[in-house]
Amino acid sequence: MQTQTKTKILILGGTTEGYALADALATRADLRVINSLAGRTDHPRLPAGETRIGGFGGAAGLADYLREQGIRAVIDATHPFAAGMGWNAAEGCRAAAVPLLRLERPAWSAVPGDRWESVADWAGAVAALTGGGSRRVLLAVGRQELAPFAGLDAIWFLIRAVTPPDPMPPFPASELLLARGPFDLEGERALLDDHAIDTIVCKNSGGEATAAKLTAARERGIRVIIRERPERPALLTAATVAEAVAWLSPASGLLP
Repeated sequence: MQTQTKTKILILGGTTEGYALADALATRADLRVINSLAGRTDHPRLPAGETRIGGFGGAAGLADYLREQGIRAVIDATHPFAAGMGWNAAEGCRAAAVPLLRLERPAWSAVPGDRWESVADWAGAVAALTGGGSRRVLLAVGRQELAPFAGLDAIWFLIRAVTPPDPMPPFPASELLLARGPFDLEGERALLDDHAIDTIVCKNSGGEATAAKLTAARERGIRVIIRERPERPALLTAATVAEAVAWLSPASGLLP
């Protein structure tokens, strides 16, 4: 009996959506699912299917990998702020003539009652903090992007991160809170109240896992300085895992 050759799919993952997509595809008998993780988190949770950790060496390196491994389709499910990988994926897939889909959760949008100030970069966030009278700030920007805020000696920061920053920037007044989402509304309310937070600084990451802080801030009239997403290539995009799975369905005609 001849063994069926499985079609190789590459997921550029590390996000909630990437893990969910791997779960949905790894059980399919016609697919061989390979996940790529950036390797920025120690001891990451491994997704369903096979996993490789580390970069490709830019767009050219990714194109070489796709050709060498015989990858038939790529789904970019990286974080909305992983712009470098997004551009490399577009260029690498184009060079290797491999179909590419972007799986991206919708961005958050302000609703009545929100006190949002949108900024394009962290320099803009620093300017908004210093010009807006903030004194006690929840800083939820990721452990690798803290340095721009370390020189603000008139502000106390509650720094929330999944793993400890290494090295930790020299904040004059701060507390480090290690925590991994999802975060519920009751917990976020208590966090803001217990620490007398008057401002939140965060990225417009979208998704449900970390959205509760925005609801709690709205309820309390707390200011939110939110960095908008960087520009990424114009690609065919899926907003949900179900849409990405449909893109790879036998009926789509994409795969043999």
